[in-house]
Amino acid sequence: MRIADPWPQPDRPRLRTLREHWRVSRESLAFVSRRPGTTLLVWLLIGIALALPASLHLMQRHLGEAADEWRGRPGLSVYFDVGADIAAVHALQAQLEALPAIDRAWVITPEQALDEFRGSVAAADALELLDENPLPASLRAILATDAPPFRLNAAARLAGRAEAVEEVVLETAWLERLGALSAVANRLGAILAILFGIGAVLIAASSVRLAIEARLEELRVQRLVGGTTAFIRRPFLYLGFIYGLGGGMVAAMLIATALIALEPPLGALFDSYGSSLQLDWMDRTFVSALLGSGGLLGVAGALIASRQRLGALEVA
Repeated sequence: MRIADPWPQPDRPRLRTLREHWRVSRESLAFVSRRPGTTLLVWLLIGIALALPASLHLMQRHLGEAADEWRGRPGLSVYFDVGADIAAVHALQAQLEALPAIDRAWVITPEQALDEFRGSVAAADALELLDENPLPASLRAILATDAPPFRLNAAARLAGRAEAVEEVVLETAWLERLGALSAVANRLGAILAILFGIGAVLIAASSVRLAIEARLEELRVQRLVGGTTAFIRRPFLYLGFIYGLGGGMVAAMLIATALIALEPPLGALFDSYGSSLQLDWMDRTFVSALLGSGGLLGVAGALIASRQRLGALEVA
């Protein structure tokens, strides 16, 4: 027979934990609202630290997508001697099209080159004074979609050995430079994200440390009556989260302001490439990631400050 406990423990309500967290979050919000100057300064500092790497990542990612539309597929251009036999040009075209790595090749006759030159250069009317067309025939070829860019080297060697060929130009050098610049931007963005992320953590840690010092006597009383470290630390974790979340909001506003300021020059740049500018870059995923990153960095700073200060809390 089981003996009843003379001092039964009351069942803990299931919602007590949620009520406790709700109470602590309201107290943290009240603490922040009573210090608007300090709060705005912390939000601004964290927002700047988040906005710099986030804006670099945003610009690099979307300008890279635009560059993919501009650059198309790699190819080569073959320029012939002036007055070269057109039959030799078409013979090389057939040889290039027979290569598996070449999607298609087409010939630009001297007459077509002259018409294209007239349409693109304002002073092209001066060519009318010449007795003969000074422009040579040329041949252009583009790489197949599934072919690697280095396959163009074999096609360039084949074209270079053909009859009456003056010059062969690979249209991949600027693509390689663009890829190198993109890699540099990615590496720079990662370095800035780490550095400014550490800065945001330190800002949140310093702010939470000041809040701990302001409530030090109250915390000593809580520790004296048996308050656990987790219980004492909880308000400051919420405080760090509020600081980080507010900093993420400020970062989003700073980036949006910067995009508005950059829209005219970016629009001119896109127009020069025959493309339209669409500044729909700050989608929900990006803003959510920015706010979440700010909140996590704020909590990390609060953990550092509370662990350092509360661990050495004296109750005597």
